[in-house]
Amino acid sequence: MPTSLSNLGLTDPGKPFAPFRYPAFRAIWTANLTSNLGSMIQSVGAAWLMTELTTSHQLVALVQASVTIPVMLLGVFAGAIADNYDRRKVMLAAQVLMLIASGLLAAMTWAGSIGPVSLLMFTLAVGAGTALNGPAWQASVRLQVGPGDLSQAISINTIAFNLARSVGPALGGLLISLTSPALAFALNALSFVALIAVLLRWHPEMPPRERHPMFTSIKAGLRFCATSNPVRRVLTRGLVFGFCAAGAQALLPLVVREQLRGTEVDYGLVLGAFGLGSIVTALWVAPARRRWGSETVVGVATVVFALAMAPVALAQHFGLCVTLACVFIAGGGWVATLTSLNVAMQLRSPEAILGRCLSIYQAVTFGGMALGAYASGLASDISGLSPAIGGASALMLVSLPVMRWIAPMPAPGEGRV
Repeated sequence: MPTSLSNLGLTDPGKPFAPFRYPAFRAIWTANLTSNLGSMIQSVGAAWLMTELTTSHQLVALVQASVTIPVMLLGVFAGAIADNYDRRKVMLAAQVLMLIASGLLAAMTWAGSIGPVSLLMFTLAVGAGTALNGPAWQASVRLQVGPGDLSQAISINTIAFNLARSVGPALGGLLISLTSPALAFALNALSFVALIAVLLRWHPEMPPRERHPMFTSIKAGLRFCATSNPVRRVLTRGLVFGFCAAGAQALLPLVVREQLRGTEVDYGLVLGAFGLGSIVTALWVAPARRRWGSETVVGVATVVFALAMAPVALAQHFGLCVTLACVFIAGGGWVATLTSLNVAMQLRSPEAILGRCLSIYQAVTFGGMALGAYASGLASDISGLSPAIGGASALMLVSLPVMRWIAPMPAPGEGRV
């Protein structure tokens, strides 16, 4: 742990960086940062490569959807696997799967034999690994830190993703402009090695697990989520936010290429600004929730995201600098909303079915993102890029008062286990 943080008292119990007091959390967080960095480099490469392979806005939007669709389709099964088997081994299997898929994608791209369909197939394979890894990884946070640091650990884990998101896209754009997307894909394959090495050395103490048949396990998780009113409301908010937010995000490569007439580096800078905004926000989300409550934080963050993305629909009139400022602000709204939803779900899910509950949350939220990305790509092909992005932002604003009425965020002690 850096001495500066310790001297400042930032790693004391209850402090912003308290989870870093735990060696397992530090090691996994650092390795996960490396893996996320590689994933973001690959994401930029895949999205930009698709704009070169096809003129279809729908196919470009599907690059992002292809990462989230497997989470929607396989997430519930992944949750049952996480609850029935050693979560560390499940994470290892997922990392190996993603390493193989990224390696093959790099090889085919280097050989010049990649096309729009095969590119989507490989990104779907990586998405399948993400779907398998997600519930086991999120549920394992309880094995890495003490109960009092769980909420902050979840927020800090989002920093790893968004730190990579702020650096990875710009680095990816630079690599692509100097070499080719194949190098970006190869670097992503190598990035999984660090996390695999850490997981091989990590042997947490875990209570013995009682295994149940797959569909019996899934049924138990679905039953709990369906009968818990607070959980149902969190799932509803995740679905709606995911659908509206992904619609604007999925079209960002087209905004850079067609409206800003930018390059791969410009696209990386846009995604980097989004990630930087997420990092800045992630540090104060937990204190904000304690002070004002989840409903206020989610509501304000949703409005901020929608209003920040609206000008992006007219990026050709505002230029790159204004676009960067807008996506920076949108990144803050994004992480504040999703982190609050994730924490609300974790605190209301029993340990015995935690993996299944988190997988259902991921399936619903990422399913909303996949559907939103597909719908926005279709709308852009039909009505144009600006109306599609503007429509997604408007839908988010209109949906907020409805959500606050039919699916308010759970009160602080409501439904906690």
